Amino acid sequence: MGNHLFDLVRARIPAPEARFALIDDGRVFSYADMVAASGRYAGALVALGVKPGDRVAVQVEKSIEALMLYLGSVRAGAIFLPLNTAYTPAEIEYFLGDAEPAVFVCDAAKAQALKLYADKAGAKLETLGVGTGSLLDKAAAASADFADAARGADDLAAILYTSGTTGRSKGAMLSHDNLSSNALALVDYWRFGKDDVLLHALPIFHTHGLFVATNTVLFSGASMILLPKFDPEQILKYLPQATCMMGVPTFYVRLLQDKRLGKDTTAHMRLFVSGSAPLLAETHREWRERTGHAILERYGMTETNMSTSNPYAGDRVAGTVGFPLPGVSARVVDPETGKELARDEIGMIEVKGPNVFKGYWRNPEKTKAEFREDGFFITGDLGKIDPAGYVHIVGRGKDLIITGGYNVYPKEVETEIDEMPGVIESAVIGCPHPDFGEGVTAVVVVKSGADITAASISKALDQRLAKFKLPKQVFIVPELPRNTMGKVQKNLLRDTYKDIYAK
Repeated sequence: MGNHLFDLVRARIPAPEARFALIDDGRVFSYADMVAASGRYAGALVALGVKPGDRVAVQVEKSIEALMLYLGSVRAGAIFLPLNTAYTPAEIEYFLGDAEPAVFVCDAAKAQALKLYADKAGAKLETLGVGTGSLLDKAAAASADFADAARGADDLAAILYTSGTTGRSKGAMLSHDNLSSNALALVDYWRFGKDDVLLHALPIFHTHGLFVATNTVLFSGASMILLPKFDPEQILKYLPQATCMMGVPTFYVRLLQDKRLGKDTTAHMRLFVSGSAPLLAETHREWRERTGHAILERYGMTETNMSTSNPYAGDRVAGTVGFPLPGVSARVVDPETGKELARDEIGMIEVKGPNVFKGYWRNPEKTKAEFREDGFFITGDLGKIDPAGYVHIVGRGKDLIITGGYNVYPKEVETEIDEMPGVIESAVIGCPHPDFGEGVTAVVVVKSGADITAASISKALDQRLAKFKLPKQVFIVPELPRNTMGKVQKNLLRDTYKDIYAK
C-alpha cells in the first residue's frame, strides 16, 4: 500500500521542471521543488517523533512553506490540522486539548504565549514563517528523499474544526479519499489542465483555500500564483498571468469597485469561482456585465468538501449553487420526518458521496445524530431543488425564523430587500418576541448617500411579502459582521439585537 493522496499527486505531475507555484516575493517552485520540500518537511516531522495517525496542528500565516508542511504531513502519514490565524490563545488551548497533536506549529511571535498550551496538550512546539522558523531549519537539514508512509483511502488526512457558531467547534475527520475524490471530481467538472494558472488569494486554514484551490492545482498538474492574502492591487497585477481565480463573494464585490476591472482585464481568463458564502445575484449580474464572465458558484462545507457546482458549459444560474457533482447525491427532506420533499419545496439539504467526512473527532454521539440510517449527511442548510435540478440554499437551519407559528426563511426576505435601489446587502434574523416567539428583524447596509431609511424599507416590503414575513424592526448599519471566509455571522447579530422586543 502506498500513500493514497500523494501517490495520486505524483501520478499527475506534468514534468519535474513544470512550474507548481509563483510566490509573490518572486520565488518560483517547480513540481520537483514541491516533491523535495514536502519530503524534507515529512522527514522533519518523523524526526520529531510523528507517527502515522498523529495530529500535526498548525496556526501560521499563509506561505509556500505552510503548503509544503501540509503535503509533508500527508506524506508522513500524519493528520493535518490547520487552525484559523485569528484564533486567540484561549481558543487554541481548546483545540490542542481536544486534538492532542504530537506537534504544534505556530508563528514565532506567538510561540511564547502558546507554549503553555502546547506543553499541556503534550505537543512539541515548532515555529514557521516565510523563510524562517525552527521547523524550516529542521526541514532544511532533512533529506529530500523521503519514503512516504503507507496510508490507504480510508485513513485520515486532515481534521478541520467547524467554525463553531453554535457551541464548541467540532473536528471534522477527512480521509485521503474524501480529499482526493473531491479534487478529481472538480478537476474534471471545472476542466482544469496543466496549462491552467490559478490566482490563489484565499487563506489556507480552510477547505476552500487548502483543499479546493490547492488540491485542484495538484491533481491537474496546473500551477498557482500564491498571494498571502486578498489585495485588489495584487489581484490586478497578477491577473494577466492567470487563467482562473477562486474567491469568496467579498473578493468580487471589492474588485467591482475598481474602475480598472473590465472586459479587457479579464479577456484571457477562463474561470471565476465563488464559494464559502452566498454570492448575491446582483454581484453575479454586475460581474457578467462588466467582464463578460459568469461567476461559477458552488456549494460545500467543512464536513463535505464540495457537493454541488453550477455547470462549466451550461447555464450558471445566479442565486443557485448548481447540480450535485458526479458521484454525489443531494436531496431535500422534511427536517422533522426525514421524508424527501418534492421539487421546489423548502427543507433540509442532505448529501451523500465519497466527499462526505468520516465523522466528528472523538464525538460519536454527534456523528450519529448528523447521519441518516441510509448514510446521508444532514448538512444543517435549508434549501430546495428546482424543477431544472439546480440546488438553492435559503439559509442555515438554525437561521429559520418561527414567528407566530409560521416559518420564515431569511433568504426570501433578504432577496426582496437586496433588490431595492440603494441597498448593498441585508441580513434577516429572528429575535425573541414575547407575543410571536420570534420577531422578524432586518439589518441592512445601504450605499453612501442613498435616500433610504428603515421606514422606506418597511413600506416597500409591505406590498411584496405576506404580513407574517414582514420585519417588525429594520436597522441600518455601516457593515455586517463577517468571519474570515466572508460569511455573515448571524449569531453575533442575534446577540446584538436579542433584547429589542423585550417588554
